Amino acid sequence: MKILTTNYLACAVKTCKSEPAAFPLHFKDAELAREELELNPEFIKNVLPRIDWPALAQTAAELGFTTLPSQKPENLDEQTMKDLHTLLMETQVMEGKLVCGNCGYEYNIKEGIANFLLPNHLV
Repeated sequence: MKILTTNYLACAVKTCKSEPAAFPLHFKDAELAREELELNPEFIKNVLPRIDWPALAQTAAELGFTTLPSQKPENLDEQTMKDLHTLLMETQVMEGKLVCGNCGYEYNIKEGIANFLLPNHLV
């Protein structure tokens, strides 16, 4: 599961739909893998307006990526572009859990795929 994907996910439990603490989901026991890819500056520039920066900065800090600025940069310098590329495109969570900050529900991640199927009583 690429880190970029998590910036668009919130808890699916019915009681969390309107709760701000249900986004972003937090990683727990995350096992990371990195696959080097060619830098694509145009992709990063195009996806940047669609990213919730505070959520990305929080996720990055939780995973140990401390080089991203806490505020969304107006202009991307070369190093920030590379850091974003590494975090968003090259980093994957292979095993672990995504945890809701509101209800505490844990979504398992196995072999890079998160399981978002909920038991019936939570739908």
